[in-house]
Amino acid sequence: MKKVEKLINHIISRVNINLRPMGLDIEQVLRTTLEDNEMASDYAYYALSIDHPIYFRFRESNLGGSYFLGKCDVDRSIIIRSDIRGDELKAAGTKVEFGGIKTELYRDEIILVVNSFLYKTLVHNHSRNPEIPELFRIQNTVSMHYANIHGTTTEGAYLGAFATVDLSVMHNCIVGDYSYVQAGDLAKMCLDPGRIWIKADGKYEFAYRYPQAILEKYISWDHNGELVGLFADFLKNRRNDFLPVYDSLAPKYPVWVPANAFVSRYAVVRGDCDIGENCLVAQRAYIENSVLGTGSNAQENSFIVDTHFAGLVVVAHGGKLVHSYIDEKVFIGFNSFLYGTKENKVSVGSGSIIMPHTIIHASEPIDIPDETIAWGYITKQSDLASNSMSLAEFAKLKEISIDRMRFSGDGAAFVRDFQNRIEHILVDNGARYNGKPESRGHAQKTQYVSYNLFQPYLSGEKKGMFPTIIVEDD
Repeated sequence: MKKVEKLINHIISRVNINLRPMGLDIEQVLRTTLEDNEMASDYAYYALSIDHPIYFRFRESNLGGSYFLGKCDVDRSIIIRSDIRGDELKAAGTKVEFGGIKTELYRDEIILVVNSFLYKTLVHNHSRNPEIPELFRIQNTVSMHYANIHGTTTEGAYLGAFATVDLSVMHNCIVGDYSYVQAGDLAKMCLDPGRIWIKADGKYEFAYRYPQAILEKYISWDHNGELVGLFADFLKNRRNDFLPVYDSLAPKYPVWVPANAFVSRYAVVRGDCDIGENCLVAQRAYIENSVLGTGSNAQENSFIVDTHFAGLVVVAHGGKLVHSYIDEKVFIGFNSFLYGTKENKVSVGSGSIIMPHTIIHASEPIDIPDETIAWGYITKQSDLASNSMSLAEFAKLKEISIDRMRFSGDGAAFVRDFQNRIEHILVDNGARYNGKPESRGHAQKTQYVSYNLFQPYLSGEKKGMFPTIIVEDD
């Protein structure tokens, strides 16, 4: 394991150059998280299809159990059980616009991961990087359990457990556990745990903070540096169900999957389930005793248990739903937690938006009306008075303060941007597929994906390291 130790020391030194001046030494975080058996026992997977050209250049990196799709260039990163998903990488010749200025990509976009430690993190490219549009960069970044990096350049950033950075260009910053940020350049900033912050300069700003005592109930760390809390308990009870899906290259599902839908062979589908037309179930998603209506999707690290989707439901990365009924065209935001029971179900009306990092933990039946936006911490119906609003009313807002939520700016633009993004996700995921080639999305494009499996050295000083592999598709 000498090479692994050298790699760990290298990452610590590179990240600490950026983060130690901000008060964070990453060494203890990294060393208490990594386990030798994780680095030496898990395969890595590279997905191939005619829609996703070959380009992978793994140099010294440990990759343990990670999944790659699209053009990737990884260098010296440890990215254990992470998902690097490049199905929206732009091709050479694509025209992009930043600040009203248009430019054309001179080569295919590539996901570049350098000197990083990512742990069970989802990276999904939809780059908004104006500096070098051809490179989706993640550099000296340390990212913890079940974090999301979505459409962003991150350099020297630390992401806590279940944190999300979304559509953001970040630089040297620290994002606390269960924080969600969509706010552009965050150089030299520290975001407290449980902070939800969406800022579009000149348009609007949305902010919410979880009380520390509530947050610690769901996410905290024990004296050994282990992740604990209700989120960790929920995942631990179901993670072993994923082990059998890695034993075979042939997908095995207990349910029929329509020809225009896609269920990843590295997803779990258990019990009495119904997968509708044009549905997308990504790798590491978990579906049990549930119905996914036409055009719905379950993205990476989402868990859907005893739940019914009417159709066109978008579950962003890390969304978890239990004993819920979700009507048509509802958006369930990143790492949201909708936890009902047989007696106390959670119902969400059509056209509603559940904001990223929302916790709905029902102590009684909860019914969210149609066309409603909901946020924060909700345990009973009366909580909706301070944690939700009709989209029509929200669109009229200029400034408001309700309990722990603050909003200022153009409410109509805020609602419109969310609705436009939901439609973009539906189209890109193939929910609107009508049989014509131009309407194909991820559900159709990834049906014929194949997988290359990579294994690390099992002994000697290179134990735990993956061999250097450089392949390009002309």
